Amino acid sequence: MSEPILTIKNLSVRFSIGGGLIRKATGFVNAVNDVSLTINRGETLGLVGESGSGKTTVGRAIVRVNEPYKGSILLGNNELVGKSPKQMRPLRRRVQMVFQDPYSSLDPRQSVRQILTEPLVTHGLPLINEKGEDRVEELLQIVGLDPAFANRYPHQFSGGQRQRIGIARALAVEPELIVCDEPISALDVSIQAQVVNLLESLKERLGIAYLFIAHDLAVVKHISDRVAVMYLGSIVEIAPSDELYTHPLHPYTQALLSAVPVPDSAVEKSRQRTILKGDIPSPTNMPPGCAFSTRCPLREKLDNPEICTTSRPELAVVSNNSKHMLACHFGNEHSDKGKK
Repeated sequence: MSEPILTIKNLSVRFSIGGGLIRKATGFVNAVNDVSLTINRGETLGLVGESGSGKTTVGRAIVRVNEPYKGSILLGNNELVGKSPKQMRPLRRRVQMVFQDPYSSLDPRQSVRQILTEPLVTHGLPLINEKGEDRVEELLQIVGLDPAFANRYPHQFSGGQRQRIGIARALAVEPELIVCDEPISALDVSIQAQVVNLLESLKERLGIAYLFIAHDLAVVKHISDRVAVMYLGSIVEIAPSDELYTHPLHPYTQALLSAVPVPDSAVEKSRQRTILKGDIPSPTNMPPGCAFSTRCPLREKLDNPEICTTSRPELAVVSNNSKHMLACHFGNEHSDKGKK
């Protein structure tokens, strides 16, 4: 079994409502609730869910942009939660982030050379590689850009080229893990495949692990080894990519996948869409039971539906399948039906 590069245990992140220097907060938004997951070395874990489900907050907590309220984030054997900025500095080399918007994530006043040199200088890394070559030019070549572009500025590049520069910046310090926060959502469809293929080739070449956050389920299936599904701040299902897309067990996962377009028009017409009804709970006042209970089409099929509103389901291994985890009171009975 591969060695975990990242282990998250019971991670929770919340944001205060109101308050300030004088006033106390009037409440909290529970963005992430007791999330636990692992990413192995050289693995791509896809993280999917609706907007507002907490995907980006998890990614930003890993790099300590968002401070966790409680829980543990282990990078190898190093605990990240609670470390000061000074203590975090040597660890930041090991985990980097590629942001969603390539237009705002690059400083418009800096040239590409300055953008790529800054992390090298910050971490005391050489500007010349072992072959005596310019490290900035080497990074540009790695991401498929002309080294002659080093003296240009961000406004002189297309969106796809800017995202490649963002990837080059993340690669500069030779990380073990890169958090990709919807790295293709702001790009044209024609460019998205190029960036995804670049990430895959870098993974094979450099052995990098990815947390790939996205809402495009087709792209996630293509690039991910495993996929985790989030709903209102919690993980509801984790499984190998092929298995999740073939045998989704959680009703929320089934609803998400039913909305993914199929290229075959005949198959698309014959598919049955899962339309979710009911209200989404407020993240400021989460129900004591399952957060999905207000929209779940399976709740009425339970012998004891009250359990959905009084007890929160734990993420547990599905029977006879150690790689598939599910958080649902329907449990193994549901998994048996899903595979028939």
